[in-house]
Amino acid sequence: MAIAQQGGDGYMGGAAKSCLVGQVSYMWSLLLLKQERKEYVIEEAVPNDPGPNAPRADKDKFKKHMDDMLDVGCLMLATMTPELQKQHEDMVAYEMIQNLKKIYEGQARKERYETSKALFQCKMSEGSPVGAHVIKMMGYIQTLEKLGFALNDELAIDVVLQSLPDSFSQFILNFNMNEIEKTLPQLLGMLRTAEGNMKKDRSKSVLWSAKRKGKEKEKKWQSQRTGHWKRNCPIYLEDVKKAKAVGASVSGTAHEKDSS
Repeated sequence: MAIAQQGGDGYMGGAAKSCLVGQVSYMWSLLLLKQERKEYVIEEAVPNDPGPNAPRADKDKFKKHMDDMLDVGCLMLATMTPELQKQHEDMVAYEMIQNLKKIYEGQARKERYETSKALFQCKMSEGSPVGAHVIKMMGYIQTLEKLGFALNDELAIDVVLQSLPDSFSQFILNFNMNEIEKTLPQLLGMLRTAEGNMKKDRSKSVLWSAKRKGKEKEKKWQSQRTGHWKRNCPIYLEDVKKAKAVGASVSGTAHEKDSS
């Protein structure tokens, strides 16, 4: 039940904020009521006036109820926002409670629907940081818990794992096969480690691919008749020999001209 000003939380909507902060004020008020034995006035409807001819005990009981109801009503109004105070200033404590239930139960239901929808439709894009994705989902899960609909650890972890892209398929397989029991923060740490390892593997793959391409270039130059490597190909070696001979001939001719 919410009867106080809204607090801040990046993952919570208006109803959730009101419910969370309101619950703190309500619980504090309830503790005071229990200490003074006055909580009954928010649980029981206003009694009928016993009338002037009623027994003294009935009159005293009625008067005590009305006095306690006034004290509790003032306490409740003090914990409300200005807008809520205007709506409830003419109500007694029991009526305030009933009206607040109608207001916030409807808002909380809508908030729960929107939050659960966002949670179950949340999917991580391939290549995006896994940490930010999981933290966002943890925020949705915490909001549902504050609204009174907590997911147990196993179900919460299943929802997170189902939102991951195909690159984490091996991680998910190992996690489920080994029946690892972890909390969400622990799962977050494991996923960050797995993400770092996958980045290292991709770097090694790129390096290996570059070396392979270098070998492929040399492989492409092959003799059509024998399939030799370029460095062993008779045709290639003959071409090199001829080029050297031409170079030597040109050099000799130039030397003879210089001598004459």
